[in-house]
Amino acid sequence: MTKIKYTIDASNRAIGRVATEAASILIGKNLTTFAKNVAPNVEVTIANCSKAKISEKKKTDTIYRTYTGFRGGLYDERLDEIITKKGYGEAFKRAVNGMLPKNKLRKIMINNLKVTE
Repeated sequence: MTKIKYTIDASNRAIGRVATEAASILIGKNLTTFAKNVAPNVEVTIANCSKAKISEKKKTDTIYRTYTGFRGGLYDERLDEIITKKGYGEAFKRAVNGMLPKNKLRKIMINNLKVTE
């Protein structure tokens, strides 16, 4: 069975609006064969990430927090730090990843997401 391919243009759009659209497609909510326990055979490409509309306040105030599981392993990264280190694509991947269901299908769904600057 071949993958259904979707392309989302992020130019002049907010990061959250694009991420919700991509997450909804990755979950399969737009398909007639939707089932919560099955990852759909789709591929979503987000194009023109660097042209997205992200305000300066959002860049400095948005904090992504990760925890390694060890004592003292709590790390905070601001959105502007992520953009300078890894690019706009990483910001979109993290936004979509937070909107996907927290189960075994999450890894499969996030692997079907492609991001281009």
